[in-house]
Amino acid sequence: MIIYTKNGCPYCEAAKKHFKAQGIDFEEVNLSVHKERIEEIKKLTKGTKVPVIVNQDKIEVGFNGGG
Repeated sequence: MIIYTKNGCPYCEAAKKHFKAQGIDFEEVNLSVHKERIEEIKKLTKGTKVPVIVNQDKIEVGFNGGG
């Protein structure tokens, strides 16, 4: 699983906290640090909103608390 995040994003923090609490491993790509990777989410979602959660073939934009 990959979670694309940006600094100062409360939904990104909530998503990371949720998956850590569930014991789910993920790779975080912080787009504030790795600006060169923004094109990846543009290709996946046609936008730049975060968080973007990629789990195999499933792509989710935003985070609603895991429910």
